[in-house]
Amino acid sequence: MTEKVLLIDDETDFLEIMSERMKAREIDVTTASSAKEALKQVEHESYDAIILDLQMPEIDGLETLKILKSKNPDLQIILLTGHATVEKGVEAMKLGAMDLMEKPADLKVLTEKIKKAHAKKMILVEKHTEEKIRHILGAKAW
Repeated sequence: MTEKVLLIDDETDFLEIMSERMKAREIDVTTASSAKEALKQVEHESYDAIILDLQMPEIDGLETLKILKSKNPDLQIILLTGHATVEKGVEAMKLGAMDLMEKPADLKVLTEKIKKAHAKKMILVEKHTEEKIRHILGAKAW
C-alpha cells in the first residue's frame, strides 16, 4: 500500500525536489507552501504522515502542529528544520510531534519514519473501528 503524505514547506524548490524524490519511492505526495494552505488540505483529505517545516512565515511549524493536533490528535506529524534546537525538539514532542529531523533530511530515514507513521495510523484506524463496532453492538438489544 502506498503511503499518503502531506509535505509542508515555504521553500518551493525544496517542495519540488523532495516530492519528486518521494514519488520516485512510490510515496503519494501532496505539497503545501504555507500552513494556511495545508490546514485547508487536511480538512478535506486524510494523510498517513504530515511532514512540516518548523520555520515558516505567518504561522510557524509549532503553531501549525498545535492547530493540526487540536483538530485531530491522531495525526502523525514529522517536523523538519534547518535550525534545530533541543528546546524546539522537546516542545514539538510535548505538542505531539512524532519526530523532528534536521534538514537536509536523509530520505532513507525519512521514508522509514513515513512507513512507521503509516503503520501507526493503521493501528489507530483499526482501534477506532473496533470501538465503533462495540458501540453499535452494545446499543442493539439482540
